[in-house]
Amino acid sequence: MKTLIKNATAVNEFRISETDVLIENGMISRIDRDIDTSGCTVIDAEGKYLFPGVIDDQVHFREPGLTHKATIASESRAAIAGGITSYIEMPNTNPQTTTIEKLEEKFAIAAGTSHANYSFMFGGTNDNLEEVLRVDPKSCAGLKLFLGSSTGNMLVDDEKTLENIFSSTPLIISAHCEDEATIKANLEKYKAEYGDDIPVKFHPAIRSEEACYLSSSRAVALAEKTGARLHVFHLSTARETGLFRNDIPLREKKITAEVCIHHLWFSDEDYDNKGTLIKWNPAVKTSADRKGLWQALLDDSIDVIATDHAPHTLEEKQNVYTGAPSGGPLVQHALTAMLETFHQGKISLEKMVEKMCHNPAVLFQISKRGFIREGYHADLVLADLDSPNTVGRNNIWYKCGWSPFEGTTFRSAVTHTFVNGNLVFDNGKFTGGRHAMRLEFDR
Repeated sequence: MKTLIKNATAVNEFRISETDVLIENGMISRIDRDIDTSGCTVIDAEGKYLFPGVIDDQVHFREPGLTHKATIASESRAAIAGGITSYIEMPNTNPQTTTIEKLEEKFAIAAGTSHANYSFMFGGTNDNLEEVLRVDPKSCAGLKLFLGSSTGNMLVDDEKTLENIFSSTPLIISAHCEDEATIKANLEKYKAEYGDDIPVKFHPAIRSEEACYLSSSRAVALAEKTGARLHVFHLSTARETGLFRNDIPLREKKITAEVCIHHLWFSDEDYDNKGTLIKWNPAVKTSADRKGLWQALLDDSIDVIATDHAPHTLEEKQNVYTGAPSGGPLVQHALTAMLETFHQGKISLEKMVEKMCHNPAVLFQISKRGFIREGYHADLVLADLDSPNTVGRNNIWYKCGWSPFEGTTFRSAVTHTFVNGNLVFDNGKFTGGRHAMRLEFDR
């Protein structure tokens, strides 16, 4: 099978250029102008932008055990509708992914149901170091540590255990950093005043800047002490960005960081309108924090843009503050949201592709993905940057059926998504069939 994408405006490796891309047997076989169309299925991409498939390094697809919220099938389908062709899923499911057996069970589920390429993180706990050391770095994305409790409560808070993990594992350690003692003290203060129905606008005061900085700075210090490879998930404060270097290339960094779409888009000014729909851990904070995150993203202190896609049902989210879980669905709208920030003049297309496609592949050493290169898997996305569309219940693919972006009109739309050379999403329709693969790592 041959597919030829003609007349595309490709954004790749810090360049924008007009080109054709020939796909054969799931791989990119040629990138050139005026490639012969003989024997090819031709897609005319005139006027459209071609990106490498987005790699989302942090999602929660809720399977096994929490499938009333989402499944690997439903959320990976929403992901390809949004141009995300590969994902790394987190271990706080039910049961938790804290043994090799449970990890392989997840891989088996994805092999049978996922629409996008997949890998999983192994979960560290206070008492599973022996199991952590059994994980093969070549077959698993990395190790996830919750240094602050969140959905699933996999808190790792024993200092000796943490140092042992950091000193012992060759895996990339990805960490959720919030100081639990600080959060508990803040929560008790607000519960004493409001009971369980705390106004959600106080969420960033409870899960505060101080809670984030205390935990992130400790994790960075421990990585520096032990030589561990640390990746800090979802920075939410301007203060934290000063912990990370921007004076060396990504391939030379031992300590890296990411920011999520919601922390770049929303601020505490949005709580009055959005309420618990934008309740995340770490919390969406001030507009000054958002500005600082943008600055750190653009100056390369922050390396990756991710979603932390974490769906809950609308009924669950509409509980009072202490009963409303944190997290929300984002994979379908991540790329179009970032394209909107391009239209707003906040980021270039080249920088966006670097942070959403190239850098996740480099950081996690993912084999032959994240770039438009000959000999690479043909994970590709076409987008029309002049195709206004409004997010509504009638066009949301998440199983939970809602989005924090409802009512937002984006100026861009994903028109085509290719996974391993197969057109899986075409102008608002899924084309049938699954062509996902387990991610491989060059380690």
